[in-house]
Amino acid sequence: MSMNLKKQIDRVFVLLPGMLLCFTIAAAAGFLSDHYGGPVMLFALLLGIAFHFLSQEGPCIQGIEFTARKLLRVGVAFLGARVTLQQIQSLGIGPVLLVISSVTATILFGWAIARLLGRSRDFGILTGGAVAICGASAALAISSALPQTKEAERDTLFTVIAVTTLSTVAMISYPLIFGLFGFSDAEIGILLGSTIHDVAQVVGAGYAVSDEAGDIATYVKLLRVAMLPVVVIILAFSYGYAARKNGTAQVTGKASFPWFAVAFAALLLVNSTGIIPPLVQEGLQVSSRWLLIAAISALGVKTSLRAMAALGPRHIGVIVAETLFLAGMALAITFFVLKV
Repeated sequence: MSMNLKKQIDRVFVLLPGMLLCFTIAAAAGFLSDHYGGPVMLFALLLGIAFHFLSQEGPCIQGIEFTARKLLRVGVAFLGARVTLQQIQSLGIGPVLLVISSVTATILFGWAIARLLGRSRDFGILTGGAVAICGASAALAISSALPQTKEAERDTLFTVIAVTTLSTVAMISYPLIFGLFGFSDAEIGILLGSTIHDVAQVVGAGYAVSDEAGDIATYVKLLRVAMLPVVVIILAFSYGYAARKNGTAQVTGKASFPWFAVAFAALLLVNSTGIIPPLVQEGLQVSSRWLLIAAISALGVKTSLRAMAALGPRHIGVIVAETLFLAGMALAITFFVLKV
């Protein structure tokens, strides 16, 4: 047996306990949903939170992290089997313009509100980008393009916790709030995809409303994800230029390439041709569903209510203000401009 194969086998055994935990929670959530009619994603989230202690120590930590990150992306990629170009064309150019304008405006608003509340410019850009694009993933990518200090490490950790928690709250509350405005499922999908921070919570909220809302929400969300490399490159060049101009060390940073968004788009294109056999298409859809429920379970396990309670009010105020700004902007544009 080669050393590389042995390492891979060892890796599987390290990940297995945490993955089994997440899929067990997912199965329990599926049972509750089937028998009591509630949203399976919400059940998975709440059951996961009850097992938060397993994400702090023990053999499950790496498997929980793997499920929440890697398997989530595979599940999102497989969602391309649910969507076709015909569905996207029916939405028009509106969602694209909504995403570009809301991402730009939210980052600028984050910079302004952070300064107003006595926080640093970098903190405003970091949180604004995380809220505007894709939550924790964006926070980690954007932080790599910002000056590397102890305060930056602290702010990044805070941002990851805060956007994950707020995204969870949004996943539960936004479908109810948007429903009160009388929006159609398609419009609710646009709103969920353009306002909720993390991919998993967008998927959970969308499919809790309907399949149509889930498909559209996923598409709009991935438009936001596609903005991440652009924003990080701009920030890296901007901070690098400032560092060179001031005679300090050059700031460097790179974004994790969103391959899952590319895979989603590729599968979507193939699915639009109708060449995927129905049995394979159904298998991809079922696999996607279970991977996403397991990922939501993992995110629930990782969520610390105590950690959120210990965060400073001004830091929290910045992210809450950015979240409300993004939601208000998306509501206004959808209500007055985008009528699906």
